[in-house]
Amino acid sequence: MTSPRPPRPPSASVGDARPTPTPDSTAPPDPIRHAERLDPAIFAFPVEKMRSGYYSDKYFVRARELLLAGGPGPSVTMQVFQKRDAVVAGTDEAIAILKLCLTEGYDFGDLEVRALRDGDRARPWETVILITGPYAAFAHLETLYAGVLGRRTRIATNTRAVVEAAWPGPIMFFPARHDHWMVQTGDGWAAHVAGAIGVSTDAQASWWGSSGVGTVPHGLIAAYRGDTVAATKALAAQLSDDVQIISLVDFDNDSVHTSLAVARALGERLWGVRLDTSGTMVDRCMEGEMGDFDPRGVNPRLVYKVRDALDRAGFGHVRIVASGGFSAGKIRAFEEAGVPVDAYGVGSSLMRGSFDYTADIVLVEGEPVAKAGRWYRPNDRLELVT
Repeated sequence: MTSPRPPRPPSASVGDARPTPTPDSTAPPDPIRHAERLDPAIFAFPVEKMRSGYYSDKYFVRARELLLAGGPGPSVTMQVFQKRDAVVAGTDEAIAILKLCLTEGYDFGDLEVRALRDGDRARPWETVILITGPYAAFAHLETLYAGVLGRRTRIATNTRAVVEAAWPGPIMFFPARHDHWMVQTGDGWAAHVAGAIGVSTDAQASWWGSSGVGTVPHGLIAAYRGDTVAATKALAAQLSDDVQIISLVDFDNDSVHTSLAVARALGERLWGVRLDTSGTMVDRCMEGEMGDFDPRGVNPRLVYKVRDALDRAGFGHVRIVASGGFSAGKIRAFEEAGVPVDAYGVGSSLMRGSFDYTADIVLVEGEPVAKAGRWYRPNDRLELVT
């Protein structure tokens, strides 16, 4: 039950330029930092509604109306930041909001915007974006750009934590079912810049021109009357040979038996098996062994049993993907113990936590004006946005 861990397989190809992990890699590459910012058109904003203040906190809309009623109003510098160590994402989206949704009569040339890039790391309180220009032009947009920065940074930072915990094994980003479908595109982008090698939907992959990756789902197995082998064979026959086939093997709660059955049926066509045992269940192969470990869900002993069974049967090429309740902490524990997992599918844990952004006016007409406890924090890492 303690066979040596096999070398890591190459990661799934999902259309990005990330280096392929190798067994002797000591640390993951930095988060992806694209040379060009995303084209604002890719976001498909409802521009008129955003410009009108439909999605904005009402007090920002009323502040704009008051300023417009009194004339041009002051030029201000708005400083945007958050308070944790983070991998920043959402800057391109925030900039697109500023480019497309300013108050009627203003355009982006009326502003000076400096910002970090998606994929940059930020320290607590570090300025992520500075916006200088007529406050009436963008007062109504604070709700929008702060919101996208907060959400995308949360996804990117959480994903980065599991990428680093699993390295050099790849991470597959699988939380789509845990949130509203409309957030998929930006969340997928945030996971991509953080280092996830695959996402589960085409929408999540759309901003960098890729597509979703996936496995044989429980629903398909059920549609084949609970026959995992038949479902996997049918899918493999329908898909081209370059699509990697990964079969779920927990439908009957007998992961060793099902893994062997699928491997015998598909041979070299099977890329991997995915262990996804519920955290409230104990796989059948654990019977008779319980007593000195927690046998529920996907646990190290289950992984070893599947790995050893596959190796003994001559299926050493079949990878093991682990999913179901994995977080950075659980992945790190598996990796430190040398558990032979080749890739992890991570879902709901990537949605948790908070990376809330704050925006403060810190300069008015170039002079310091800020609420108590806040002050202008210049940042020489910010890039001028054109």
